[in-house]
This record gives sequence, C-alpha cells and structure tokens, in this order.
Amino acid sequence: MFTVRCTLGLSAWRHRIRLKNRMSTVPHSVAAVCQVTATPDKEANFSACKQLVEDARERGASMVFLPEGFDYIGSSREETLSLSESLTGDIISRYTRLARKLEVWLSLGGFHERGPEWETDRRIYNSQIIINDKGDIVSVYRKSHLFDVELPEKGVSLRESAFTIPGPSLVSPVQTPIGKVGLGICYDLRFPELSLALRRHGAEILTYPSAFTVATGAAHWELLLRARAIETQCFVVAAAQVGRHHEKRLSYGHALAVDPWGEVLGDCGGENPGMVLVEINLEKVSSTRRNMPVQQHRRDTGFYHSLEKTLPQEKWKF
Repeated sequence: MFTVRCTLGLSAWRHRIRLKNRMSTVPHSVAAVCQVTATPDKEANFSACKQLVEDARERGASMVFLPEGFDYIGSSREETLSLSESLTGDIISRYTRLARKLEVWLSLGGFHERGPEWETDRRIYNSQIIINDKGDIVSVYRKSHLFDVELPEKGVSLRESAFTIPGPSLVSPVQTPIGKVGLGICYDLRFPELSLALRRHGAEILTYPSAFTVATGAAHWELLLRARAIETQCFVVAAAQVGRHHEKRLSYGHALAVDPWGEVLGDCGGENPGMVLVEINLEKVSSTRRNMPVQQHRRDTGFYHSLEKTLPQEKWKF
C-alpha cells in the first residue's frame, strides 16, 4: 500500500514528494486526501488548494479530495454569508477549469452554496461537489445533519442551522476512477444510518470532508472514521481543515484514509497543510465483504424495529 504521511510543512513536503517521484512507481488508482488551513481570504485559499491539486496530479492521483470549507472559513455569520456564491459563480468555475486542465476528478468538500431563496432569506447550503476530469459537475450533495452543538466545558459553541439549510436527501454513490464514492460531510459522520444507506446503494468508498473542532476531533475523529469503515466494509477518505483560520476558529486536522478493515493508511497530522496519497484497491473491499459477509447477515428492516412493536406489559416466556 502506497502512502505518504503528512508530518512536514508544505514546502518540505513538496520537496519530499519530488524526491519520491523519481524513486517509485505510482499505482493506477490513487486518491489524494488533502488538508488545508482556510481563512476568509478566498484568493489565498484557492491558490493553496490549486497547488495541492497540481502536486497530487503530478504524483499520479486520479481523484483529489478537498475538505469542508475549502473555499473559505468566515469569522462571523455576516462574513460567511457575504462570501458565499452559487454553483455557477467564480470559485466553482475555477475548479471546473482546473479539473479539465489537469484531467483529474475533484471532491470539493463543503462549498458555501447560496440557497434557492437567497435574495429573501440569505441562507446557504453546505455542499459537496464532485467534478469529473472533463470539468463537469456530476453530483452535488448538500449536508443533511447540521452542527448545532454547545459544549461549554470544551469551549465549543457552533450553530450551523443559524444560516444553513439542511440538505433534502442523500445522493447516490458516484462512479469515479477510484470506485463508487458515497458522499457525506463532517457532522454526517456521526450518523451510521447514512453510511449504511450509501453502502446498500453500492458505495465502495465513503468520504467525509470536514472541519472538526479540536475538542471533538481529539475525542472522536479517528474513532468514528474507523467505525464507519468497519461497519460498511468501505474505504473511508476524510479531507480535513487544520490549524487556526482566524481568531475565533481552530480545526483539528488529521486528514485520514482508512481501509475496509479499519486500518489507518495515512494521517496528515494536526499541524500543517498537506495530503496523504493512498492506493484504493477495490479487491480489499471485495475480499473483506466476502470473508465477513455482514450485509448478508443483516436481518430485515422490520426486525430492527421490532422493539417499537413490543407492548410494555409483554412478559418473557421461557
């Protein structure tokens, strides 16, 4: 398995990648899972992400995953809303041109997309956008579960629903050069019903682009990603935000790639931007599911709802 751990600063990491490029042959099905530190400066963010995409493509990646908030992370509700765009705006247009130029697939983790009633309600979606190597948008998933959490003892207070519309539905897994990718975003990671639904509809890879807080990331990030991989027997790739975005916001980092057995294949660490390159070997999905056929062992839906039909006065008979 070919991986690169991201424990170096970005400039040192690029030097290391160039050296490795002369020494190794890259597998055909390679995903690049990126880690960035977005700020309210959209131009600087695009420049940093563009460099990561170009470096990943040079290393042989056929699909590049960018995190939630790849476009920007605002310092206030007002700034977050004012910087938002539509799918036909400048930022997404730049990425479609980049994908077409480099002939690479992109997962744009969590885009601040203006909602359908923007002119009257000024609310947005948190949208993951899949762009193919011809520069076409082939799927858009809008985050279903919104992060409304108060953890005063850990200094966490976020209310995403104050300006974000929950997505109306899941979307079908997308056939890509690395396999069928099922889409979720950040807080969606905590809801196994979502991952199991994507698995039932053919997902071989799950992706959770994120901007986890430091407190929740340290407690749950790797644990949840490995659990989703194990229960669905999918690869899981999770691009991440890292470090300080502005005076009010820090992110945990540790962009991860996990295999269907739950083994961590790569970890970008908690300090610097960078990426992990990972070979997606779909035979690992097939063999894991064949050797432990969990999906076949599941009971019908009614079985798992049988407790709801049990009368309180029912007594066990032995």
